[in-house]
Amino acid sequence: MAVGVTAAAEASVGVAQLLDPNRKWYNNRRLVFNISSIGRRTLTTIVPSRSLITLHAWVVLIIIISSANGFDGSLMNSFQSLYQWEDYFHSPSGSLLGVLSAMQNIGSLAAYPFAPYLSDGIGRRATIFIGAIITIAGVAVQSASYNIGMFIAGRFLVGFGVCFATNAAPLLVTEISYPPYRAPLTSLYNSLWYSGNVIASWTTYGTAYIPNQWSWRIPSIIQGIPAFIQLVLVMFAPESPRWLIAKGKEAQGLHILAYYHADGNEQDPLVQFEFEEIKAAIAFDRQVNKNVNWFTLFATPGNRKRIIIAVAIGWFSQWSGNGLVSYYLNKVFDTIGITSTTTQLLITGILAIWNLVISIWASFLVDKVGRRPLFLWATGGCLVFFILQTICSAQYALHQQPAAAHSVIAFIFLFYGFYDLAFTPLIVTYTCEILPHSLRAKGLTVFSVGVSLALIFNQYVNPVALQRLAWKYYIFYCCWIAFEFVFLYFMLIETKNRTLEETAALFDDKDISQDVAAVVEDIRREEKDTPSEKASEEVVEAISTLAGDPYVLDFHQSARDPEK
Repeated sequence: MAVGVTAAAEASVGVAQLLDPNRKWYNNRRLVFNISSIGRRTLTTIVPSRSLITLHAWVVLIIIISSANGFDGSLMNSFQSLYQWEDYFHSPSGSLLGVLSAMQNIGSLAAYPFAPYLSDGIGRRATIFIGAIITIAGVAVQSASYNIGMFIAGRFLVGFGVCFATNAAPLLVTEISYPPYRAPLTSLYNSLWYSGNVIASWTTYGTAYIPNQWSWRIPSIIQGIPAFIQLVLVMFAPESPRWLIAKGKEAQGLHILAYYHADGNEQDPLVQFEFEEIKAAIAFDRQVNKNVNWFTLFATPGNRKRIIIAVAIGWFSQWSGNGLVSYYLNKVFDTIGITSTTTQLLITGILAIWNLVISIWASFLVDKVGRRPLFLWATGGCLVFFILQTICSAQYALHQQPAAAHSVIAFIFLFYGFYDLAFTPLIVTYTCEILPHSLRAKGLTVFSVGVSLALIFNQYVNPVALQRLAWKYYIFYCCWIAFEFVFLYFMLIETKNRTLEETAALFDDKDISQDVAAVVEDIRREEKDTPSEKASEEVVEAISTLAGDPYVLDFHQSARDPEK
């Protein structure tokens, strides 16, 4: 692996040199010159460009699907604390409660065989659009349910639709993002799961005081808002330039890269580097992975390692003890004597905010700290605080000590503080970046299947196990988290500060940067022969200051009158 790692590191330095240090998402200092004539005078208007801000507005639209996913994942937890929902559906428990909780993921499993073909076939945007339509249909059925069968059917449809959107959305985010922000934005995608968690928890907390069916129907209806917003707007968003280039639409792909990464300048050094690197990576990928199908995921040693890691981190994200809290927190409360509906919903809401804050903070550390350290810190912290949670649960069960119950709540918060360092922000980011373009949609689907299978197992088994074993069931997770730490320590490869193409190439010992080295050298040579863009900006700023008007400059008058 030494060749791949070295090559990727060198290429990343090249990309860093091509980035405009003044180009930030909140303050884009590149300028667009609008030239117009008024009589004999030529006026050049200097207008601050907003292309990067616009790009991030589209990214926000795309990542809210994660919020919808988090809303539904938390809804069942909140519903179980509502006596109105319990009474209406005759207090489902045991295996029936497991089916209710798992049905969204069963719906996702049914859609998985089709999702990557849509993402790769009709594009990322259209796949999100179709997913939004199905999700809204599922929300309508679930919200109008008058029996348990209809409620289950609605959850199945929601899961089926969300699967299409969650397959395409992270791909689109990671493939259109401006290079310095790619990893944090992709990490924010999964972190915003907790924004849905927060909305679901506090909405249900508020509607809990409605003494009828609307206490659970209103939160269910709100669940469809993100999908409705995407349905209206997503087709106006930019398509993935990598998908366009792979489909032979190179001019369109180059246009999107230029428009959003360089204010429309197709000759910008960064845009040319990205464009050539994407083409080189796709060409190499087609040589290595000819006739791409599901078996291609296991055809080479590099692909097999990718899939093993992707499935593992997906499975670990649901098997680190968090499944007990995420879906059956009220059952955990029951085991430690906290039975008040108001108290349970209040703690759930505060925990949701805590998780959202920590995971967003961690999203901005991924390129500063690195993937391996965050995963290892997360797993080690989860192990320590889950063991402490197990001990305190046992103390309460054996001795009925109130202090032990309060300690369980504290350790749940500390457990999630570490869990959210990696298993919330990084699992989708890491999976997307280690997969080459041709396998990204299918590989992400396999990752998602692993997540769903783990969820289905947890959601079906956990209520039964908690009912029969209580705190003793926690011991299994203590042993499993220890295994996770060992696996991640030996298997994870560091990928920070590399482009998508460089990261994917690490697993194939292929130096993609060599294929674009000549292009980059040409770009740099041209930059040496012409004034740099930074120097041009400084000249413009100086002239505008002397002219007394920062927006309108008369270049002809300035040329005729040297003193001015």
